[in-house]
Amino acid sequence: MIDELLASPRYGEKWGRHWLDLARYGDTAGFEQDPYLLYAWRYRDYVIDSFNNDKPYDRFVKEQIAGDELYSDDPASMTGTGFYTVGPNRDMLYKVEDTNRAETLVDWVDTTGSVFLGLTVGLRTLPRSQVRSDSAARLHGAAGDLP
Repeated sequence: MIDELLASPRYGEKWGRHWLDLARYGDTAGFEQDPYLLYAWRYRDYVIDSFNNDKPYDRFVKEQIAGDELYSDDPASMTGTGFYTVGPNRDMLYKVEDTNRAETLVDWVDTTGSVFLGLTVGLRTLPRSQVRSDSAARLHGAAGDLP
């Protein structure tokens, strides 16, 4: 009976749902305009398939943090970097591009820290008046390493 349950495609759906919650998965970007994310389903299916195929956890983590760099010859592995695209997206807010970028980087660092390290990183954000055009790219050391 246990083997039958583990072999079911519903296994990946059930346990993948918990991971998608951690990754703050959504089919829409949230906020005021709430645009639909056209390819979010690819990341969702990647997570479900990873659970169903019993992918080793270390590989699963690597694919999500740097799958495009580490496994550039494997499109399925590169899909894992969708981890950084399925959360809240502030890019639809105009005339505040610097703030949007800074908040996106903060969200990525906070989520990466809480999901993979079990820590609340909580980067400090600057008030809009203090954000310079280059500050988003230099936002703390950890954020500077993100795409």
